[in-house]
Amino acid sequence: MPGLAPTATASAPDDAADFDSALLLDADGKRWRVRSPRHAEASTRLETEFMVLRAFTPAIRAELPFLLPTIAGTVRQGSLSTFVYTHLAGSTRSIEELSACSDTLAKEIGTALAAVHDLPQALVNNADLPSYTANEFRQRKLNELDQAATTGKIPTLLLRRWEHALEDIGLWRFNPCVVHGDLHEDNLLVDGERVTALTGWTDLRIGDPADDFAWLVASNEQSFVDAVLRHYTAARRDKADEHLLRRAALLAEFALAQYLVKALAAGHAAMTAEAEAMLKSLADDIGEQEAADDDAPETAAVPAGVPVTGAPATGASAGAAPVAPAAAPPAVVSVSPVPSPVQPPAPAVTVAPIPAAGNDSADNTAASAEPGSAAAAPDTSTAAIRIVPLAGSGDATGS
Repeated sequence: MPGLAPTATASAPDDAADFDSALLLDADGKRWRVRSPRHAEASTRLETEFMVLRAFTPAIRAELPFLLPTIAGTVRQGSLSTFVYTHLAGSTRSIEELSACSDTLAKEIGTALAAVHDLPQALVNNADLPSYTANEFRQRKLNELDQAATTGKIPTLLLRRWEHALEDIGLWRFNPCVVHGDLHEDNLLVDGERVTALTGWTDLRIGDPADDFAWLVASNEQSFVDAVLRHYTAARRDKADEHLLRRAALLAEFALAQYLVKALAAGHAAMTAEAEAMLKSLADDIGEQEAADDDAPETAAVPAGVPVTGAPATGASAGAAPVAPAAAPPAVVSVSPVPSPVQPPAPAVTVAPIPAAGNDSADNTAASAEPGSAAAAPDTSTAAIRIVPLAGSGDATGS
C-alpha cells in the first residue's frame, strides 16, 4: 500500500485457523484492516472474495442496507496473497450478546439477511461462482454424509437421523437464492442497534438460504430467532420457506461431521478427538431425548427440528424439545462450537493500542461506493439446539 505508514496496530477477530488479521492506524488517522492467509486454500478464498467484491457494482452497493468491504491493496507472498481493506465502522458481538438484543437490532439482522438473499443471481453467475438447485444441494449433502460415514467415527444414531432427513424430499423444496455462505457473528458488524456491514464474502453462491441461518439457530434463543425470521420474511421478495429453520437446525448439527472430516484430512489428532467427543455428546443427548419421547420408534431417525413425513407435528418431529415427564425438564440437543485447529504460538510482537474509533461514516460511505410476504406462517422451530462450550476448545469463531 504505497503511502500507508502504520502508526499503531491491534488484533482483529477472524477465523483463526485460516487467517491472521490486524487493524492498522496510519499517520493520517485512517483505519485499515489486513487479512493474511495461513495456507493456500485460505489464500484462494481471499482471492475469490476479491472477485466477489468487484462484482458488487456501485448501483448494487447503493441498494444494500449495509456496507461492504473495499479492497485497497494486495501483495503476493510466495503462493499466498495478503489483502488490505478499508476500515468499516462497527464491531462484532458474541452470539450471546446478539441473542439478547432488542427487536430493533433483530429487525436489522433480518433485513440484512433478506437483502443478501434478494441479490440478483446474475451477480453470482457472472462471477462463475457455485450455483446449486435445491436437489443438487440436497445431493451434495448426501455425498458429504457418505464421505463422513466412511470415517467409521460417526455414531450410527446420527447417520440414521441425518440420512432420514436428507431423503425427505419435502423438506428440501426451496427456492435457491444468493447466500453469503459463511455468515456468523464475526462477519456481522454492529454499531448500537444498527447493522453497519457484512464481511467475509469468500463463499458467496446460489443455494439454500438455510445456510445463513444455521448460526442463528445454534443460539437456542427462540424469541431472538423468531424475531429475526419475522423481519426477514417481511423483507424478502420471495415467498416464505416453511422449512427454513428446520434445515438450518440440521445443517448446524451436520457441521460437526464436516469438522471431523476436515480434522482427519488435516491430520490433526487433537481436532479429531475433539470432533469425536462432540459427536458422541450430541448422539448421547439425542438418545436421551428420544428415550423420553412416547413416539421414539417413529422419530428415532429424525433430526430435531426435522419433520417426519406424515407424522403429527408434536414432540421432536415438530422441532421442539420432546415432552418429558412433568418431574423432569425436557432434554435438549447440545451442539458444541467447532474449535479452531491448534496453531503454533505466534512470534512476540509489539502492539500499540489503536485509539477509540471516531466517526468513520464518511470514509465508509465513500468506500461502499467504490467498484469492486408469506402465504403461510413459517415454521419457527429450531431443534432446541444449545451451545455448550468445551473446556480448552479454543477459539470457536467462524464455526
